[in-house]
Amino acid sequence: MIVLDTYVLLWMDLGPRKFGREAKRIVDRAWTRGQVAISAVTFWEAALLQTKGRLSLPASADEWRNELLAAGFVELALNGAIAIRAVDLNGLPDDPADRLIVATALHHRAALVTADEKLLAWTHPLIRHDARA
Repeated sequence: MIVLDTYVLLWMDLGPRKFGREAKRIVDRAWTRGQVAISAVTFWEAALLQTKGRLSLPASADEWRNELLAAGFVELALNGAIAIRAVDLNGLPDDPADRLIVATALHHRAALVTADEKLLAWTHPLIRHDARA
């Protein structure tokens, strides 16, 4: 299973297509197995960005979420274990959404697809794929 970082999901759904060839191959392979996941926190982050005027979704955040789930994305819920794990991620930047998305990937033993250089450089055994590669 792979978990998409918020901006990677936005690239996939809204463009521009910034995916690297290798990242696209990884996502396509996971998609055929029904294993492309989104942390519930990603929907919160996208809705927040839309509310602040920093992002324009094609519909309300709720409708957008429903469309993505109907298309086949898997939503991974946030729970107490994930929330606590997010606090204990030493060396990870303090961005709460990033911490919760990473903790979600770790909790589900999934790889993370991201273009965030801080997440890619973080020293941890979490499997990461650079969305630009």
